[in-house]
Amino acid sequence: METLSYETVINAPKQKVWDVLWSPKTYGQWTQFFNPNSQSQIKSDWKVGGKTYFLDMNNEGMVSTIDSLEEPNQIVFKHLGMVDKDGVEDTESMEVKQWSGCFEKYILIDFDGKTKLHAEVQVEKEWQDHINNGFIKGLEIVKNLAEK
Repeated sequence: METLSYETVINAPKQKVWDVLWSPKTYGQWTQFFNPNSQSQIKSDWKVGGKTYFLDMNNEGMVSTIDSLEEPNQIVFKHLGMVDKDGVEDTESMEVKQWSGCFEKYILIDFDGKTKLHAEVQVEKEWQDHINNGFIKGLEIVKNLAEK
């Protein structure tokens, strides 16, 4: 498992950056590079230990939980498995167990009136290029949207 990290300084307050990251209106914009064939969406109860779904427009994707939440300072997702278009969750297959439990973290730090956004994700080596591309391009979109 590889841990990848990304950082950018955004000329906007933390709450505005947070809202760009997790608002249904903007989430699909910055995450478009992870799944270019279908706009991404997030569905969450926004509760620690609850359910969060990272889905494409066919409602297929990952099921996760929030491990830690302190809006607008940080959120840590723990990925649990996959979900198919019928809503069936797979948290037990061998394929899923190879990466289940991986974390995805977002930390927002006040930086002289600006926001330093730090993102960190654990991935299997074969997904490294794909995830790098998604975060590098995606966080540029977050920066552009938050600075408007």
